[in-house]
Amino acid sequence: MVRALVTGASGYVGSRLVRELHARGESVGCVARDPSRVSFDPAVTVHRGDMLDPGSLSAIGDGYTTAYYLVHSMGRGGGSDYEQRDASAASNFAGFATAGGIEQVVYLGGLGDRPGSQHLRSRLRVGEILRDEGPPLTWFRAGMVVGAGSESYRTLRSLVERLPVMLAPSWLATPTQAIAISDVLRYLIDCRLMPETRSCEIQIGSAEVLTYGQMLDQMADALGLRRRPRIPVPLLTPWLSSHWIGLITPVDAGVARPLIEGLSTDTTVTDPSGMALFDFQPRSFKQALREAIVEEDRSVQRAPP
Repeated sequence: MVRALVTGASGYVGSRLVRELHARGESVGCVARDPSRVSFDPAVTVHRGDMLDPGSLSAIGDGYTTAYYLVHSMGRGGGSDYEQRDASAASNFAGFATAGGIEQVVYLGGLGDRPGSQHLRSRLRVGEILRDEGPPLTWFRAGMVVGAGSESYRTLRSLVERLPVMLAPSWLATPTQAIAISDVLRYLIDCRLMPETRSCEIQIGSAEVLTYGQMLDQMADALGLRRRPRIPVPLLTPWLSSHWIGLITPVDAGVARPLIEGLSTDTTVTDPSGMALFDFQPRSFKQALREAIVEEDRSVQRAPP
């Protein structure tokens, strides 16, 4: 029987994955550095663990067959050394998974054959470490994940809602392939019963290749707003953009900067053979947006006054 362990359970993808596995009646545990930051059904086992502290990982014990690695520093804490922290954390987890008898590690990394930012390079390096040092790895590589709690989605929505006119840096022409959170979860869950996905790198994304500018226009359409006029500012680099985006959007500045700095990198699917192993087609970007907007609006309605 598959028994799953989810790391990064306080993050958006990790928390959604834990709830989805539990809703399916599966035995699931999760790891959180601060268990007070997660709130799951009592049947979900919550382990206190820090990927930078191998001793805390050894206390988790064994009995898990699949482990999801959804941890990344993403510039949190204001430090510039998160690339080294990510590498150390991945190496520690690979050692824990090997010693604990984990049969399969599933990792969600980023697209981009030639990463142009520290953040994307770090995601790539983490995948290489998990592949080389741990159990058989199913390595998913995705661009923007579209869901109510996704930092990238929140940035897009905030820009459209708060700016009547936008500056248009050159990176708005960068192509990318986004993917709905529901499709990400299906890939993460279905791969456990597919032996051919082990020791495999799988690029995932919707069928559409869009620029970030086109995504902003489709966000405006989905919200029922006028498409925002854009003023070309070619010299506005991703680094400079991250500063004003950090002021305009609710996304933490330490997260916004590495996200925006990666927008000059082409994050499209260059090898669709991995997706062909699965028997479903990812949603369109428009459908993903509609679902995310409904999800977010419902969560706002449920929030206490």
